[in-house]
Amino acid sequence: MKEHGPDTIRNIAFIGHGGTGKTSLSEIILYTAHEINRIGSVTEGNTVSDYSPNEIEKQISISTSLMHIEWEGSKINILDTPGYSDFIGDVKSAMRVADTAVMLLKSAEGIEVGTELTGGYINEFALPSAIVINKVDNEHSTFFETFEKARKRLTSGAAAITFPVKEGVGFNTVIDILKMKAFEYGEPGSRRVTEKEIPAELKDKAEELRTYLIEKIAETSEELMNKYFEEGSLSEDEITKGIKAAIIGRSLTPVFAVSATAAVGINNFLDFVAKYFPTPLDRGGEEATFADKKEKVLVKPDPNGEPVLFVFKTLSEQHVGELSLFKVYSGTVRPGMDLINQSNNKVERLSQLSILNGRNRKEVPQLLAGDIGAVVKLKDTHTNNTLSSKNFPIIIKPIVFPEPVIHGAVIPKAKGDEDKISAGLHTLHEEDPSFNVKYDPEIAQTVVSGQGELQLALAVKRLKERYGVDVDLVEPRIPYRETIKATVNDVEYKHKKQSGGRGQYGHVHFKMEPLPRGKGFEFVDAIVGGVVPGRFIPAVEKGIQETMAKGVISGNKVVDVKVTLFDGTYHTVDSDEMSFKIAASMCFRKGFLEAKPCLLEPIYEIEVKVPEEYMGDVMGDISSRRGKILGMDADGQFQVIKALVPLAELYKYSSQLRSLTQGRGLFKRKFSHYEEVPKEIEQKVIEEYNKSREEEK
Repeated sequence: MKEHGPDTIRNIAFIGHGGTGKTSLSEIILYTAHEINRIGSVTEGNTVSDYSPNEIEKQISISTSLMHIEWEGSKINILDTPGYSDFIGDVKSAMRVADTAVMLLKSAEGIEVGTELTGGYINEFALPSAIVINKVDNEHSTFFETFEKARKRLTSGAAAITFPVKEGVGFNTVIDILKMKAFEYGEPGSRRVTEKEIPAELKDKAEELRTYLIEKIAETSEELMNKYFEEGSLSEDEITKGIKAAIIGRSLTPVFAVSATAAVGINNFLDFVAKYFPTPLDRGGEEATFADKKEKVLVKPDPNGEPVLFVFKTLSEQHVGELSLFKVYSGTVRPGMDLINQSNNKVERLSQLSILNGRNRKEVPQLLAGDIGAVVKLKDTHTNNTLSSKNFPIIIKPIVFPEPVIHGAVIPKAKGDEDKISAGLHTLHEEDPSFNVKYDPEIAQTVVSGQGELQLALAVKRLKERYGVDVDLVEPRIPYRETIKATVNDVEYKHKKQSGGRGQYGHVHFKMEPLPRGKGFEFVDAIVGGVVPGRFIPAVEKGIQETMAKGVISGNKVVDVKVTLFDGTYHTVDSDEMSFKIAASMCFRKGFLEAKPCLLEPIYEIEVKVPEEYMGDVMGDISSRRGKILGMDADGQFQVIKALVPLAELYKYSSQLRSLTQGRGLFKRKFSHYEEVPKEIEQKVIEEYNKSREEEK
C-alpha cells in the first residue's frame, strides 16, 4: 500500500443498532477492494472484524475493529463498532477518531433504539454523517419508508444518493442520482458491476431525488443559491464542491441503498466515500489543551508538524501483548521515536507500527497525520492518553465514557486469587474504560460496573480465560446506616477485670440522643471535677467511633448520634486508655439498643428516558420498587421520568428497563439521601446479619 497523507485519508465509523449488518458490510467492502479473497460471514464466525472467540460464539461485535482499504486513490480506514448497547463505550471511542459516522439501518425495521442512541453521539462529536440502508434484499424491505423516517427522526439533511430499482428478494440494481445511471451487480463474490441506462419508469423518480439533492447543495452558500435560482442547475464542479461543503457543514447526510450479503450498491458507496467524504484536512484540525498551561490550541493534521497521537482503544492480544490503537493528529510517527505521555509525563518509545485488518497486522515504516494505526507494548499508556513530542506538550480532549448503569460485586471462588483478580479487572478496565472497577471499603467488596449484564458477564468470562481465576458476580451489599430515634438520658457501663497483677477499670455514664439527618456524630465532654481524668477522654471518644464504624444491629455504620459523657469513675492503678475505650464501646452498644435503633437505606434519584408508549409500564415498575415519582418532562419523542428509588431496588434495573421498553429506555442515577427502611425489610436485614455472624462462628 502506498503512503497516504491527510488529503487522501477517509476515517469512517460504522454505527447503529445490533444486527444492521455493520460487520457484513465491512467484510464485503474488504472483498470488493481485494483486501481479502473470500467473503466470511457472521454466522460462520470467519469475518475479518469479529475474530475474538466471544464474538464468534455470540455472533455479535463486542469490540471495535479497525480495517482499511484503498479505493480510487484514497485510503479508507473503517471502524466497525458493536451494536449492542452494553458495548457503547467502544462506539464512542471509534466516533472520537472518525471523520464521518456512517449509520446503518435495516430497510425493513427502520430506526431502532441503537440508531437513536448512536445518532445522539453524532451531535455530541459534531461529526459529518451518512446513512446506509442495508438489507434492501429483505422480502419486507421498505427503502423509501425507512428513508423518510430517517429524514424525520434522525436528520433533516438526509438525501438519497442511490436507490433500488426493485427491492426485496432479487434486489441487484441501484440507481445513482449523481451519475444518473443504473448499476447492476453480479452474484456475491463476482465483483461484477454493469453500468446501464436508468429504466424509463424510474427516470422521474431519479430526477426528483437529484433535484432535491441539488437544492440541498445550493443551500450551503448564497452564491450557489443565487446561481441555482437564476439558471435552474449547477455545474458538475459546483455540485462536487457543494456536496463536500454540505457534508462537512453537516447540512447534508447522503443515503445509500445497499445489501451487504448480496453485495449490491457497494461500489457506488465506496466511489462516493472516496470522492466526497471529508478528509482529516477538510475537518480543519483538532482542538487540544496545552498540558501545563491549560490554554487551547488547534492541532492541524500537518505531516511536517510536531508528532501527536491519541490512543482511543487498548487491546490485549494473546502472543502479542497490549496493542494500542491510535490516531495521528499531527506530524509523522515512526518506530523508535520517543514521545511523552502527557497524562503521566512518562517517556514512551514507539516499537512496531502496524495498520490492521481485524487481527491481521501489517507493519509500516511510518504513519502520517490523519491516519489510524496500532503500536505494540507501550509501557505506561492506555486508552485516552495523548503522546506528543516534548516541544509540543498537549492533551487531546479525552473520550467521555457513559456512566455505568449496572453494578455487581466480584466474589473469588478460591482464596488467594485476590491479586490476580485485581490485576485482571484493571486490565479489562484499561481495554474498555466504560467497564469500571473499585473496591468499596464500606461494604468490603470489589464492585464492577458497566453498561449491561452481558458486559459484566463477559468480564467474568475473560478473567477465567486469561488469568485462570473463577469468580461469582453477585448483588453488591447495600451500605445501610444505623441510627437512633429516642433519647436515653443515662446509660451506664462499668468495665472491671481482675486477673493477677494489674487489672482493668473503666466506668462511664452517657447521654445518647439522635441528631438531624446528615449531621454525623457529635461527642460532648461534660465531665466535672475530674471524675474521669482528661487523659482518658480521647479513649472514650475512640471507643465510641470504632463501635459506630462496625455497627450494632446490622454491621453497618452508625450515623447521626450525639453522645454526652457526663459521669464515671476511675481507679488510680487499674484505669488506662484501653479500659475506658472498652467501657465506652460497651456503653454505646447498650445505650444504642435502648434508644429505638433503626436502619436507614440509600435513596437514589433516577432519571428514566422512555418513548411515550412505555410510560405506564415504566411508572408502574418504579412504584413496585418502592419508588416515588417526582415529575415528568418531554424530550422530543421521549418522556423523562424523575423518581426517588431505594438502592436495594435498583439491582439489574437497566435490564428490566430494556425488557419493558424493547431496549429503548435509558436511565441514569445519582445518590440523593438516606431514609428509614420499612420495618419488614429492616427485620430481614438484621436477621441475615445475625445468621451470617452465627455461620462465621
